[in-house]
Formats: sequence, C-alpha cells, structure tokens
Amino acid sequence: MKPEHFSAFKAYDIRATSPEVIDTAFASNLGTAILSSMKPKKVLVGHDMRLTSPELEEALISSLTQGGADVTKIGMCSTSMFYVLVGMANKAFDMGIMITASHNPGIYNGFKLIHGDCLPIGLGSGLEAIRDAMTESPFEPPLAKEGQGRSSEDPTALDRYVDFVLQKADLPKDMPDIKVSIDAGNGMAGFVLPKLLEKCPWIKAEELYFQPDGNFPNHEANPLKAETLSALKLSVQKSGAALGVAFDGDADRVGFVDESSNQIMGDILTALFSKIELAKNPGGRVLFDVRSSWAVPEAVIQAKGVPEMYKVGHAYIKNEMHKTGAVFAGEVSMHFYFSELWNVECTDYAMLLLLKELALSKTKLSELWRPLNKYKSTGEMNYKVKDTNIVLKQVEQYYASKASKVIDIDGIRCEFGDPATDPHAWWFNLRASNTEPLVRLNMEAQSKEELMHHLEELNVLIEQKETI
Repeated sequence: MKPEHFSAFKAYDIRATSPEVIDTAFASNLGTAILSSMKPKKVLVGHDMRLTSPELEEALISSLTQGGADVTKIGMCSTSMFYVLVGMANKAFDMGIMITASHNPGIYNGFKLIHGDCLPIGLGSGLEAIRDAMTESPFEPPLAKEGQGRSSEDPTALDRYVDFVLQKADLPKDMPDIKVSIDAGNGMAGFVLPKLLEKCPWIKAEELYFQPDGNFPNHEANPLKAETLSALKLSVQKSGAALGVAFDGDADRVGFVDESSNQIMGDILTALFSKIELAKNPGGRVLFDVRSSWAVPEAVIQAKGVPEMYKVGHAYIKNEMHKTGAVFAGEVSMHFYFSELWNVECTDYAMLLLLKELALSKTKLSELWRPLNKYKSTGEMNYKVKDTNIVLKQVEQYYASKASKVIDIDGIRCEFGDPATDPHAWWFNLRASNTEPLVRLNMEAQSKEELMHHLEELNVLIEQKETI
C-alpha cells in the first residue's frame, strides 16, 4: 500500500483527497479487505453528495457483492440518517458503510464504517484489520465469483427515517409555529430536511443553501467555525427567527445561534441537551469530552445526573456509552449522541428536541443557554509543531506540580483550583491532532484577564509554534 493510502486510515474513519488518493480502485480494494477481515453477509451502504461518491459507491458495492455479500443501497443520505437506519434494522445488517468526508472541503471523500449494532469501526476497534488486509492485496477490482451476493435498493429509506425521528421526538400535538433559519451548507441536510419540514408545517423555515452540492460553493459546511455562520446570523436578524440552525456537510454535527444571532458553543449545547435528556432519564450518566467547560459537569450534577469526562472522538465516545449505559454524550465539535438512538449522532433529532424545549418552556433560546455560559474560554487554538510528543511532555512537566488535578485520558488536562471556591481557578487541555502535526489547546478561566495571562504563559512553553 502506498503511504498516502495508509495515511487515509484515520482514528475514526477513512478520509483523503478524492480521486487523487481515494479512487474507484481504493473503494474496490476496500470492499475486498472488509470481506476478508470482517466477513459481513449483509451490508447497508449510503453516500453523500460529493462528486466522487457515486463512482466510489459503485466500485465498493461491486466488490462486496462479487465477494458474496448482500448489499442494500439507500443512496444519497445524511450520516445521521444512515446511522439511524442501521439501528432501525435491529442487527439485520452485519455492518454499514457511509461514503463521506464529513465537513472536509469538496476535494475530499472517505468512508465511515459501523457494525450492525451501530458501534463504530475505528482504529482499535477493527479498522486497523481492514487497513492491514488492504496492504496484502493489490489495488485492483476482485474477480467475479460464482454465487455472488445481490444488490438491492431501499426507496422508502428517507420516509422511514423521518417518521422514526418524529416519533422518537414525541412532540406535542399543538406545537406552536416557530420561525427558524436553517443553513444546510449545500450538504446532506438539504436532502433530508425538505421531507422533515413537510411533516412539520409548524416549522416556518428560512432555507439557506439547501441544494446539495459537492463543491460547497457558498461556505465550508462546518458549524463549529464562526466564519461559516455569517449568512445564518444575517438571516436570523432579517427574518426575526427564534433561532438559527447550521449543519455540517454530512449532517452528523449541528450548531445553533440564538434569536440575537449569538453562536452557542458545543460544550454549552452539551450542557443544555444534558438537562433535556436527564429530565427523561433522571440519575443517568452523561459523557463530555476533555475540552469541555466546567459548566457541563455542573449542569449535569444540577440535573441529578452523573458526569463523566472522556476522550475526544465519536468512535471512543460511542463505545464508552455502550459500556457504561450513558444516556447522552456531547462534544465541543457539536457531535451529540443519544442513547435512545443507539448512541449515535442525529442532528434532526437534536433540532427537534431544542424546538420542543423552546415550546414547552415558552422562553427565548438565549434565556436557556446564557445561564450555563459562566466562564471565559479561548475556544480551540491550533499550533503547528515539529514534534507533538515533545511539546506535550514539556508542558506537562512544567504544570504537573502546580495543578490541583492532571487528567491524561486524551493529551493532558490540567486544572488549577475549584471554580466554586477559587476566583482564580482555571484549566487547559492540550492534545495532539490525530491527523496533522498540530497540538490543539483549549483553556478556560473565570475572567478574560486571567485567561489571557495564562495563555501568554502557555504560548511561551509551546516551542516552535505557529498559530493557525
């Protein structure tokens, strides 16, 4: 296997430029490697709107069926829709394969793999076996075999998904009309939402960039970045919408702005959704990632839940939810996971839950999230470095004896003091990127002045840095 093919295998999925790295030969050989390492008999396959997705789908399915697997095609879909349909099948499929590169620019494509019970296949949970099987065979389509598998289509997939999500959301029959600005980012939300909105006439939607387009002609489909929300914020201001909703490219992440066009950070949304989920599941466990604000565990405890910090990444978090029976999990990156949906992300469900909460509380979105936003944060800052391990080690050595708590489940998180009693309490998390020569820094303090003071100190420690 060429180095660029090997490096396409990331911690949570497979992703690279396409067709330069991920082409039809790669997809075909991937099918062969999946058959030899995982031996699935029945597979569900979906794809997003990227320009190379149809040809990758054809090559992958040809490889799988020639190797003896039966494949059900749901065609174009969001990743949320894909996950839920695998779950709805109640293990009728041995695995599912989604062809997508998430929020990456249009020159990328890739594959997300899950087992039939919706548990992810990542490095450490099976993806390395697939990768290694690919190293043993050439990048050529497999020869046809007798008794090959069959390929069939599921024309009801979208309707069944939307109906299921609406049923799970358990909306009041008298939902009041609500004006919502929605930015689909030319991604897969623009394929799913028209059907959902058709069945929810009380959502008065201002639609932005609903046409799926693998070139992403308007902006990067990434709700985490403030610069991608400009059109959405303007729409909320002009239309008087109660909130704005932004989806990423494959619609497994969702962000929100309030009625005043203020962006709500992913950890604050985690705290808000935790309260909603714990009202249904009192005493439940909630997972949050190591980059998250102190506001998250505080909100979970206040809602009579059990908070648990965990490492970043959907593959890790879903497995931990399965292991611990957690009722909900959220990440700063705006992935939100629901136990009632097999621990997977479902952005349409998240949107409906928030609209339901607004209707039941009869309040503005700002009044729901602002009380949770207690601390000052840097957001995530990225530094180019020559050696991530050296940087992490030197920062840990400097702060280990000074911190009141050091957490090493994902990089290092050093906490200094208790925010309930110490007005100077602060923390930072520094972790290596899984895909690039970067370290990522998140930091929080009780005041802006305190935050900037400690940030200057850390900047000196992170040698050979180049902020990006």
